[in-house]
Amino acid sequence: MADVVEELVEALGEESVITGPAVQERSAGIWRSDPIRAKAVLRPRTTEEVSRALAICNAHGQSVIAQGGLTGLVESAITRPDDIALSLERFNRIEAINPVDRTMVVGSGVVLQTIQEAADEHGLMFPLDLGGRGSCTIGGNISTNAGGNRVVRFGMTRDMVLGLEAVLADGTVVSSMNQMIKNNAGYDLKQLFIGTEGSLGVVTRAVLRLREKPVNVATMFVAVDEFPKLAAFLKHMDAALGGGLSAFEVMWNNFYTLVTTEPATNQPPIPRDYPYYVLVEAMGSDAARVEAALADALDQELIVDAVIAQSEAQREQLWAMRDDVAQTFRYSPAYTFDVSMRISAMEGYLAEVNRRLAERYEQVNNFTFGHMGDGNLHLVISVGEGGPEVRRAVETCVYEPLAEIAGSVSAEHGVGLEKKPYLSISRSEAEIGLMRRLKKALDPNGILNPGKIFDLDIAD
Repeated sequence: MADVVEELVEALGEESVITGPAVQERSAGIWRSDPIRAKAVLRPRTTEEVSRALAICNAHGQSVIAQGGLTGLVESAITRPDDIALSLERFNRIEAINPVDRTMVVGSGVVLQTIQEAADEHGLMFPLDLGGRGSCTIGGNISTNAGGNRVVRFGMTRDMVLGLEAVLADGTVVSSMNQMIKNNAGYDLKQLFIGTEGSLGVVTRAVLRLREKPVNVATMFVAVDEFPKLAAFLKHMDAALGGGLSAFEVMWNNFYTLVTTEPATNQPPIPRDYPYYVLVEAMGSDAARVEAALADALDQELIVDAVIAQSEAQREQLWAMRDDVAQTFRYSPAYTFDVSMRISAMEGYLAEVNRRLAERYEQVNNFTFGHMGDGNLHLVISVGEGGPEVRRAVETCVYEPLAEIAGSVSAEHGVGLEKKPYLSISRSEAEIGLMRRLKKALDPNGILNPGKIFDLDIAD
């Protein structure tokens, strides 16, 4: 039998298959300094070429790892030396925008910011937004069901995908490019490929749902002096803004102080004297309504200080603080976490995590921030030590308390390799069993992203 790489070169052409030393000239990810380690990197241009490549790999039992913008944080797109990386970077074309139907047809390699800007040119908006917008691709967003800054109003990525095209492990093309909001004709097959991290099929194209661009966007930054008031302020603003609340991003004092202290370039719009800060954004609410809502919050003593952005430049400055997560890497090694829970459980959960960390380590920094409006917290933890054993101990401190409150070890980043050992905290044995059955049905040889999310014994 011919070598799998030779067959792929013959099927796709030499310009579409990177081999040898050229493979390691490519980075393994924007958060990593190491190169890709793989048998080859495929760069197909069409869905038909992806189909041909997967059929060849499936016949050889060759593992394939689909890759997008490589911005992930859970090692879902990491390759081993014997893997083949399948890059969707050439699927970078916006095929169509329909302002009447408010849809956009895109290749999976289109960068998120490109999609946002293209929608904006037509007076529309693609609501998905996250810090990696300039690097992440829509295919990666779909495969991880990315969340980001506006979930409280617009939902996760799956709420913005009307249809998609995916290629199964054996090369079968499932083209379900639905362009309607409502379509209850049988199973919604696209859901098999949203949030499954390339383990059931490779997404090549998608139909995205766009929204009307809001006429008004109000951005506020406030200080809160007690944790229970955060939830009360969230309810107050959501009600007062009549459904216009689009972001509710909370920063604990240590994160706010970090991102407004040199060498960070952000300036503190409010003194660093309070335990909690909230970046609030409302789309479609006029200035008078926003100001009245804030005034009522002050009168009710839900907040203790506030500023409202008076220009787009000021709005960007407020968001720059929230997006400046890289400042946490001053405390290296730092371990990043993405967890979710009911808002009512947050205060007790964080107290328990910090108690466990303090019992183990003398030096602890737990920089806490996140999308509190949808129950998602990010923790970046440094304990002054490094290594696999330390990492595992810190993970235990963060993940074990989630079991008691029915929380999730992954709010929006996926599972990959990093969270695989903790999947049972958030999913039952029956749920994981069904995941394995789906995997075996769609990828019986286990070639797509093997070893990620959960282990699978193909012989079973």
